[in-house]
Amino acid sequence: MFLIRQIYDDTTSANRTAIAQAQAILRAQFPGLGEDDIAKLPDQLRDPLKHRFHARLLAAENGQGELRGFALLLHAPDLRFAYLEYISAAPGGTGGGIGGALYERVREEAAALQVCGLFFECLPDDPALSRDPAIRAQNAARLKFYERYGARPLANTAYETPVTPGGDNPPYLVLDPLGSQAPLGRDAARRIVRAILERKYGALCPREYIKHVVASIQDDPVQLRAPRYRRSSTRQPAPAPVRARRIALIVNDKHDIHHVRERGYVESPVRIKAIMQELDKTGYFERLPARHFPLSWIKAVHDGDFVQYLMRACARVPQGKSVYPYVFPIRNAARPPRELPLRAGYYCIDTFTPLNRNAWLAALGAVDCALTGAQCLVDGYRMAYALVRPPGHHAERRSFGGFCYFNSAAVAANYLSRYGRVAVLDVDYHHGNGTENIFYERADVLTVSLHGNPRQTYPYFSGFEDERGAGEGLGYNLNLPLKEGLDGAGYREHLARALKHIIRFAPRYLVLGLGLDTAKGDPTGSFTLAARDFHENGRMIGALALPVLVTQEGGYRTRSLGQNARHFFEGLWQGLHAARQPDHAR
Repeated sequence: MFLIRQIYDDTTSANRTAIAQAQAILRAQFPGLGEDDIAKLPDQLRDPLKHRFHARLLAAENGQGELRGFALLLHAPDLRFAYLEYISAAPGGTGGGIGGALYERVREEAAALQVCGLFFECLPDDPALSRDPAIRAQNAARLKFYERYGARPLANTAYETPVTPGGDNPPYLVLDPLGSQAPLGRDAARRIVRAILERKYGALCPREYIKHVVASIQDDPVQLRAPRYRRSSTRQPAPAPVRARRIALIVNDKHDIHHVRERGYVESPVRIKAIMQELDKTGYFERLPARHFPLSWIKAVHDGDFVQYLMRACARVPQGKSVYPYVFPIRNAARPPRELPLRAGYYCIDTFTPLNRNAWLAALGAVDCALTGAQCLVDGYRMAYALVRPPGHHAERRSFGGFCYFNSAAVAANYLSRYGRVAVLDVDYHHGNGTENIFYERADVLTVSLHGNPRQTYPYFSGFEDERGAGEGLGYNLNLPLKEGLDGAGYREHLARALKHIIRFAPRYLVLGLGLDTAKGDPTGSFTLAARDFHENGRMIGALALPVLVTQEGGYRTRSLGQNARHFFEGLWQGLHAARQPDHAR
């Protein structure tokens, strides 16, 4: 069993370990490769301007974090093509499906980049070019494998001409059209071939050699070699499946089991139904089941004593009953009451968030949904949506409140921080005091919150502009308290400021706490945002072009809740895909 994740840089220990293991595979599987070429791998990920390609390292890891194989995909956005530089299983790992899984993931990534094709080199199966029968048989097996996907060598070109006359096994240039029927024109092919030879082999290939190879491309459109290893048919190769073209949707199936049926309790199950009815109209979403994750991920951001208290207290509340905090031991917080119901105030920030037997299970389910969404981003989805109740952003390291028990967004952000820096953007009407509290002294997770002025708005005690972080986290917390009655245009002015702050931080992932209680008429807010405003907000956030996990927070006006959610995701979708279009295609 293995999972494939994308590595963007070497800023985390997990990424550095995977890169080092990939370099070890290169040494073992490519013995003719120079040490300089192996050593430059981290720099390829860090510095696309220097290497003139944006590098993506796809790592196939087992459950123990051991690299079982990898692929290095290079993207040239200026010419809209992708180049597969390396793909290899670890020694002893061939035949286990790793190579096939990696290549399919490479095709997904390339298709998501909306390139004209995926190019790579493959050694020849022609006796005139490959003299050793054993090596030639291996070459043929590789070409046969790729031909299954419609990838074949370019025909009628001099690409496979040896740089040194008489050289053996000069490579073919292979093109995988990724299932597209659009032909590749001669001029585009010439520009791509020149870029490959100059950017990859500029130190090896003389200028006259490059000029000769480029000039040899005469067919317009270019032609691929006729199939040799599969029967010709009218059936076209399937396009690359693209996870980036779907939003992973994970719904907490246990969201309603903790509901308290009391007048004025606005955090109700109908919220999920209202949103789902509208999301189904978009066709953007792929419903996925939630995976179960160990409790250790919750304890990584929440105090262990607090977690154990919630588990024990919820288990002891009689079925059908709820306990509300009403004793708050602020004078001697070091001595909590012995009785669990009395101790609720020791861990809670308000008097209206109940504990009952199912609150623990519902909160666990919400965290599992958020972590599943985070793993979807690691696995290659560009967007994931954890549609959950209860919400989470008011849950601090050692306290619950505001209908929140565990901070699902914070647990997911901490999970993603193993793979790169994370920004958490909270657009709920109420300040995400819990998220701020959890990451206040960390520099690897940026927290940004737009919310109603805490002088008039829950939670009242946090969310002020002078809360900027502490210790290593100083400067990594941004609060933007907003005036009451703000309209959509005014909101977007502050959102633009928040997004500029995120861009400067340069995260690899975005976790978005989506509160829809900024809508006009919401019983808990004072802003006046309409459906079109949610669409524009989504578009602006999507334009960051970051993998984004959306976790559901507030939003309580059920008449407009679903419509506003749908408009937000339509804008988010459009913003992301517009940002990923190459400049010349816009």
